[in-house]
Amino acid sequence: MRPALEIDSVSKSFGAVKAVRNVSFSVPRGEFFGLLGPNGAGKTTLINSVAGLCRVDSGSIKVMGYDVSSRDYQSARRAIGVVPQELVFDPFFSVRETLEFQSGYFGIKKNDVWIDEILSGLNLTDKANANMRSLSGGMKRRVLVAQALVHRPPLIILDEPTAGVDVDLRKNLWSFIQKLNDEGHTIVLTTHYLEEAESLCSRIGMMKNGELVMIESTDLLLQRDKECVIRLRVKQPAKENLSPLEVLLPNAVCVELGEYLVSVPNPSEVEDVLRLVRELGYEIDTLETENESLEDVFLSIMKASPERSE
Repeated sequence: MRPALEIDSVSKSFGAVKAVRNVSFSVPRGEFFGLLGPNGAGKTTLINSVAGLCRVDSGSIKVMGYDVSSRDYQSARRAIGVVPQELVFDPFFSVRETLEFQSGYFGIKKNDVWIDEILSGLNLTDKANANMRSLSGGMKRRVLVAQALVHRPPLIILDEPTAGVDVDLRKNLWSFIQKLNDEGHTIVLTTHYLEEAESLCSRIGMMKNGELVMIESTDLLLQRDKECVIRLRVKQPAKENLSPLEVLLPNAVCVELGEYLVSVPNPSEVEDVLRLVRELGYEIDTLETENESLEDVFLSIMKASPERSE
């Protein structure tokens, strides 16, 4: 079975600016894939190329096996739903009318049942007859998501879908998108909220300066150079004249009286450290562990990736 998305050696320049540089990767059907990178990394240019909004200089892109720039382009367009960063809407229509017109663009008649399900899933039912101009920014963004879903595309691309969306709306949106993924839809997400990518995506690609610098499963990324940090508080030692713990214990830093941060190269060594603390004559009062997050990994990879001149 062909992947949902195949990007092969794609490059795209705007004048002297090389927005995308020889990027290749594929997304299997049913995957929840994250595409991360700082502003200007080339993510949106790549997405616009997938959607057919700009033509690549070299390479090829296929959606569900259909080439987006050949005579298969109509089939490719039908197989994809894109939620753009920008808030684009027609101010003369209500929410329901917007979705009905979007259905018409794909030749879909009598789509009311699915439209009602989308409205309910995105908590837009009570806004169905409201004019688009009257909606808040977060509500408008949810309508963009609804538009992308109205023709039931097997591949859904979300470009910063929760920018400017409050916590409740974000939680509701991800619940609905996760449901679609569970039903077999392939999701490609770009976001600056890295905790979203960490919790939702099974695999992540990272771009910088138009290049794909890393692609790996989320679990393996979080284990990359993983270091566990123990935050512990000890009681006053029973032994007199006992040296400070930071002197006795390697990789220990005193943050305040009786409280220490201890770096442990591998989480499996935590118990060894605690045993050593007790053997040194200290009694542990409280203990916490702080593991590396996707944000830590992202910053590390971005810092290690070389800068490119135009």
